[in-house]
Amino acid sequence: MPDPMRSYLDFEKPVAELDSKIDELRALAASGSDISEEISSIEEKAAQALKDLYANLTPWQKTQVARHPQRPHFSDFVKGLITEFTPLAGDRKFGEDEALIGGFGRFRGESICVIGQEKGATTESRLKHNFGMARPEGYRKAVRLMDMADRFDIPVLSLVDSAGAYPGIGAEERGQAEAIARSTDACLSLGVANIAVIIGEGGSGGAIAIATANRVLMLEHAIYSVISPEAASSILWRDGSKAQEAATNMKITAQDLLRFGVIDTILKEPRGGAHRDPAATVALAGDAIADALNDLRTLDRDSLRKQRRQKFLEIGRKLG
Repeated sequence: MPDPMRSYLDFEKPVAELDSKIDELRALAASGSDISEEISSIEEKAAQALKDLYANLTPWQKTQVARHPQRPHFSDFVKGLITEFTPLAGDRKFGEDEALIGGFGRFRGESICVIGQEKGATTESRLKHNFGMARPEGYRKAVRLMDMADRFDIPVLSLVDSAGAYPGIGAEERGQAEAIARSTDACLSLGVANIAVIIGEGGSGGAIAIATANRVLMLEHAIYSVISPEAASSILWRDGSKAQEAATNMKITAQDLLRFGVIDTILKEPRGGAHRDPAATVALAGDAIADALNDLRTLDRDSLRKQRRQKFLEIGRKLG
């Protein structure tokens, strides 16, 4: 049954109309009308329309899906995958940043350090987490947690979902660029396995600061880019309305990035996107994370560093 609280994207209008028709027929059926065959027929049409639609998404449509408000966020993945999660707060220099959450817990019985951006699901939580845009203290907190994980030989999992690091005046005054650079360096220096999963938006340095990992996984309809399509459009053409063209030219989709060697694996999403079945998405991501950790289990500390650095040095040198 369609979720009455579900929000539809603009390009999903044909599916929304079919779902609305199904709801109307179900209301009639509840009053005693025998129209089960008609309902089944329209349900099949709706399912096929959704499948066809998502099989041929443009980069701009994928951008919209990646930003969908009902897409599973950091907290959903932690709740579904991590037991005994204990968040740690503060960078020990300035303060706490609630856009970037980090802590320790257990993944399938094994200790793990988890770091990631939380966008929030309600107006209140979005404001609390600053829409997933971390300030310098967030990245310095990430460095602190990675150092701790390295010291105790605990692998690191990064869940990336941010439009970018927060560009406010205060953030810049407190050294945003330096904090991002040190976080990136901390990732590269880890002597333990680290896995990054792009679960929604992977925006600019705010993403790479915690995604410089041995394995970079990416959900099928997520995006990963140096700048947002809207910002690129404004810079290149001084016209924000060309965001769709920018999205196409920037090669921000999982399919393009796999071909360029920027990511290692694409995680297939449920039909109609992760927001239509968050639980299935989280479960699938959990299996992929487990596989990636198992692949890296035999590497020693120096080999993990070497593999990670070589992976990023090779980006752009080879085309798949």
